[in-house]
Amino acid sequence: MTYQPKNLLVTGGAGFIGTNFVHYWLASYPETHITVLDALTYAGRYSNLESLEGQPNFRFVKGDILDQPLVENLLREGSIETIVHFAAESHVDRSIYGPDAFLRTNIDGTHSLLKAAKKVWLDENKGCTHRFHHVSTDEVYGTLSATDPAFTETTPYAPNSPYAASKAASDHIVRAYQHTYGLSTTTSNCSNNYGPYQYPEKLIPLAISNLLRGKAVPIYGDGQQIRDWLYVDDHNRGIDLIIRTGQVGETYNIGGNNEQTNLNLIHTLCALLDERFPNSPHVPHHKLITYVTDRPGHDRRYAIDNRKICQALGYTPAETFQSGLAKTLDWYLTHTSFWQADDIQLFGSHAAAKEPA
Repeated sequence: MTYQPKNLLVTGGAGFIGTNFVHYWLASYPETHITVLDALTYAGRYSNLESLEGQPNFRFVKGDILDQPLVENLLREGSIETIVHFAAESHVDRSIYGPDAFLRTNIDGTHSLLKAAKKVWLDENKGCTHRFHHVSTDEVYGTLSATDPAFTETTPYAPNSPYAASKAASDHIVRAYQHTYGLSTTTSNCSNNYGPYQYPEKLIPLAISNLLRGKAVPIYGDGQQIRDWLYVDDHNRGIDLIIRTGQVGETYNIGGNNEQTNLNLIHTLCALLDERFPNSPHVPHHKLITYVTDRPGHDRRYAIDNRKICQALGYTPAETFQSGLAKTLDWYLTHTSFWQADDIQLFGSHAAAKEPA
């Protein structure tokens, strides 16, 4: 049977993927209502959602997922029966040097949400139809060699960074609440997302903003780390399918079928900018690539086997890497204020990038 959400709570809805999900969902299902809960930390921006102000089916609440009474009240007041949980600390570099925030938000925060959902949906309203969708990452599976098969939903967990470990723990807690208490949950583990609204500390928006400014683009190590790149709205289409037609208690991997080395990705982006701006003083843009010391414990390769969601739910990525990257570049070119803002907080080697001598 198809599950039909009416009132959704989207945590982290002012962040990168959450923002895109909110816009995607309300455009696709304007008869539904979304409440966004976001603490507006450094990577969350209310301006991402300003165009939705005044719409009767949208509400924004600034608050922390660790505030269990707040979440309980939101669920009751809005007759919310669906939680889509994006809120997380997600930047691996930051987790290496400051893991406490990742454990607090990703583990304790997820548990706080689950406790609120259990209290309102199971304890107070026994038998009510509900859904808790947990958004996770392929990094919980660890790393692959060049010849290893891609991650499936049964790949053993082997997280290598504090970020990945915190997400792995949250996955297990969600599973436990489904198995022990009967909470209706689903989980998705996605590959590397890219697209509009991504905070400029991540590789693609960082590279775009640096290349346009004539600043060095830092590449960790030899640049041969491989990631499966997933356009953000392909990810959201997958989450949509899981929420509406996925099986309760199941996990689904969502990938883009686009494995690229970091270095090849940046060269592709440089070539696109050479085509768009042939008279730029920075042509060829690849001369701005610079190699920096690799980060500790850097996973070599991630790859998603998404046959389960494709076969069971009819999922197919709509964007190729080339079409998705072109769309992403177009968005950043027309939203320069997003990556030129004074409050951008870069970290580590990314913050040290500067104009070449």
